Amino acid sequence: MEFPEDRALLRIGELSRRLGVSDHVLRAWETRYGLLQPVRSPGGFRLYSGADELRVRRMQAYLAEGLSAAEAARAALGGDASTSLAGPRLTGSAGSEPFAGLRQALDAFDEPAAQAVLDRLLADLSLPTVLRDVVLPYLADLGDRWQGGTASVALEHFASNVIRGRLAGLARSWGSGHGPQALLACPPGELHDMALTVFGIMLNRNGWRIDYLGANTPVEELERAVDATRPDLVVLAATVPETLEPLRPQLGSLARRAPLALAGAGATAQIAAAVGAQLLAGDPVTEAGQARWPR
Repeated sequence: MEFPEDRALLRIGELSRRLGVSDHVLRAWETRYGLLQPVRSPGGFRLYSGADELRVRRMQAYLAEGLSAAEAARAALGGDASTSLAGPRLTGSAGSEPFAGLRQALDAFDEPAAQAVLDRLLADLSLPTVLRDVVLPYLADLGDRWQGGTASVALEHFASNVIRGRLAGLARSWGSGHGPQALLACPPGELHDMALTVFGIMLNRNGWRIDYLGANTPVEELERAVDATRPDLVVLAATVPETLEPLRPQLGSLARRAPLALAGAGATAQIAAAVGAQLLAGDPVTEAGQARWPR
């Protein structure tokens, strides 16, 4: 097949990053089922198109509905556009949770086993489904257990660092591209930023460029970053309203500099209305999928 110069094509590493599916799984789906149909660059590299990406997303959605890999591949190649590309929500069997395997591995301080669980999930399901229905609920469960005294500080640190490392891999190069730019941060005193990281990963998958400041960002530094980068959207995330309440004057000033959105359990409609910000009340994956470039 000839190399089409007028089409945007991807190396398998970039396709893997976009989809949250390892490159060896993508190659297996290509050789076993013909799901991917790469072309060769003039230099001999295998390159993948948007149509390849769409077929993989369809296969992920069919896998999430319970089809076998072979059945999902046949359906994806058939091009049934009625299937949700975001994937349905996971539901566990009676008395179980979708993240049970991940919790078992992390509770045993078994990092390789936890990575293997995540590998299987990302091979079988869409990235939005894994983040929304496994990773985020697991982190909430871990936090509840830590606060209740049934999870040790050591476990909380170990598990959080494993998940954080995996998210960092998914966030690689999220500042590149040509789409709208979002600046993400947590306000002073807010140390929990992984839900915001998930939001940024999914926002990037929808074409946004991400500048990430992370946890415990002084408002003055955030203002300097806004003035320097001129983002199309600023998102601040907090877990409790007490973090945002004292910052109302600064947040109002920030909202006059750039479009501002407040997210997390600490973001209330009252605070958002008072400072002139948009409220992101849903889960990070859903909100990222609904984000629109302010114009």
